[in-house]
This record gives sequence, C-alpha cells and structure tokens, in this order.
Amino acid sequence: MIPPLSAHAEELRSRLLAFMDEHIYPAERALAAMTRPHEERWQPLPILEELKKEARARGLWNLFLPESDHGAGLTNRDYAALCEVMGRSPLLAPEACNCSAPDTGNMEVLVRYGTDAQKAAWLAPLLEGEIRSCFAMTEPDVASSDATNIACRIAKDGDDYVIDGRKWWTTGAPDPRCAIAIVMGRTREDGPRHLQQSMVLVPMNTPGLRIVRPLTVFGYDDAPHGHAELVFENVRVPRANVLLGEGRGFEIAQGRLGPGRIHHCMRLIGMAERALELMCARVKSRVAFGIPLAEQGTIRHDIARSRVAIDQARLLTLHAAHRMDTVGNQVARAEIAMIKVVAPQMALDVIDRAIQAFGGAGVSQDTPLAQMWVAARTLRLADGPDEVHLESLAKIELKKGG
Repeated sequence: MIPPLSAHAEELRSRLLAFMDEHIYPAERALAAMTRPHEERWQPLPILEELKKEARARGLWNLFLPESDHGAGLTNRDYAALCEVMGRSPLLAPEACNCSAPDTGNMEVLVRYGTDAQKAAWLAPLLEGEIRSCFAMTEPDVASSDATNIACRIAKDGDDYVIDGRKWWTTGAPDPRCAIAIVMGRTREDGPRHLQQSMVLVPMNTPGLRIVRPLTVFGYDDAPHGHAELVFENVRVPRANVLLGEGRGFEIAQGRLGPGRIHHCMRLIGMAERALELMCARVKSRVAFGIPLAEQGTIRHDIARSRVAIDQARLLTLHAAHRMDTVGNQVARAEIAMIKVVAPQMALDVIDRAIQAFGGAGVSQDTPLAQMWVAARTLRLADGPDEVHLESLAKIELKKGG
C-alpha cells in the first residue's frame, strides 16, 4: 500500500505550488517574450538566477536527496509529489530548485560513492548551485543501450589516468557553468564484462577535453544548457579522481540511473497534467462548426482517456517510489523499468491530444506543448530505451517459478 504524503512533504508542496504560481509561470511568460542576441544564447539566464534566489529563500532547494544531511530528507514517495509539480515547468522549475538533471544524479553519485576530497571539491559547490556538471556515458560509435560496449579508454600511467574517446548526448556540457564531468570508460579489456568499466571525475578545463558541437533535439538546442559531443584526446587526470574504484563503473551507473529514471517519470506526470489542463481550457474557449470543442465527442473522449492514463502512470510511479524506499533500488528494478516504459509513452499520448486540440498553435512556440512533446519523446531513449527495459522485465518474469 502506498503511504500518504508526510506532513513535511505536504507543507513543502504547498510552498512549491505557491512558488510556481507567483514566480515560475510569470517567468515562463517573460522568457517567451524575451529576445536574446544569438551570441548570448549560451549564457546563463538572469531570470533563472533570480528564481534560484527566491527558491532558496523559500526553503525549496536540493529537495531530491533522500535521507541526506544535504537535502530535504524526503523519501522517494514524498519527493514524487514535489517532482511532479516541478515537471509542470520543466525548463525552469527543476533548475530553480537545484533539482535538475544531470546535476541531481551526479550529486547522488558523489554523496554515495565520493571520497571526502571529491565531495569537498565538487559536491559542495554543486549543492550550493555555484557550478553545474555533466555525465559522459553515451558514445556515437557503439550501441550505448548496452553499457558494456563503451569504447572510451581510461589507461593508467603512473599516478594518472589518460582518457581517450568520444562521447555525445552529454547534457549540460555546453553550459559555461559546467565545471566537472563524470566520465565512464574502459579500464581493462579482460575479465567479466560488467567489471571492465570505471568512472572518473574530469574537470571541464582539463587539456585535451574538447566540445565538438552542441546537438539539437528535434531542432531545439536547449541553450544555455544543451547537449554536446565531446572528444577526449590524451586527457590526463589523477588516479585519485576515480569513483569508488576501478571496475565499479557499471555498478555506479546502475545506482545512478535508478533514481534518475523515476525522477524523469515524476516530471513527465507533471507535464501531462499541465497539458491536459491546457487542453481543457482551450476546448472550452473555441467553437468549430457552430459547436464548442468541449461538446465534441472525440474531444471529450480524448480528455477522459488522458485522465485515465495519467492516474494509472502516477499510481505505478508512486508504487515504484514506495518500493525503492522499502526494499531498495535493486529489488525495485522491475517497477523502475515498468514506469520508464509507461510514463514517457503516456505523456506523449496526452501531450499529442492536447496539441491536436490546439491546432496550429499546439506546434508553435506560443504554448509549451511542442517542447514538452520533444522532452517526452526523448525520454523513450534517455536512461535506457524502451526495448532494454522491456527485455529486463521479460527476464524477471521468466525467472519466476510456477
């Protein structure tokens, strides 16, 4: 049985809802009306920096860390309700509260696996929002849905590691505030395949690390955060920069991606809720062929189907969060896989129906729907494609007796 929200989480949610109404949604409108010179696209948004100050003043900062001295100390179930609210404005609210990917996952990695020196150098400024970070795992030359394919080499050389390889879809790397990358590469060629990979911390200003280009997602460059293709050519870092130890990269990746996957699903539910609200408001205000859209049978069915789908996905996500809290991420891997398949597809369907109700406006920049659709579609690939999660679920089912 899924427990109710704690009193602490209820109070934070009320504060967060007020913050959204009073600051986030007005900032969305201001941002939509703003024009920036092209050369400034990759500079931090002043409006977002102001939102961060306001969020901190309201105690809405680092909400994502469960059972941690550094965050709000919420369970995954409690955080689900807050993450859903932030998902209603995916471009502004998560970052305003220092709860945006990939920083959340990287901070969790450092909390769990970092040494005291690594935490002092990188976790502390990330928690304060002074810097940002990126996670370099996916590669253009191999099928990265199988992380054991990773070809980037991390070779020992005295007291250093030397890194050579190419990465892409490294979210956040083009951001000028990005100071540190967590890089996954191969430290050995023999032994069990899942013990050949390691993760190392690489400062972005290290010689030999070069941003090749920013990548677009369905035409969006997501500036100033963005996604980049990176090249590592004879990049040298101290061996003290390894996380947890050699051969532990796959283990860290699994520990990192579990919470990241559920956070994505929580935000997707918030996106879908907002899309449905926008759709309902739109069809109440428009008339076609002499009949309000809200009285058309097909529109009403789309609204009803959307409500059913959102609530189903929310219940499944809350169940997964509760399982993570009670039995741990590894035991809850089936539930995490299920929501990672269900939530993006649900959000895609709901947002698509809303776009259809808006007509031409739905695919324009005049509503958040087009960018929401792009985000949801991308998340059928990010943190593991649907096919990988379905395969994992099938294996779990086939192992059951009876």
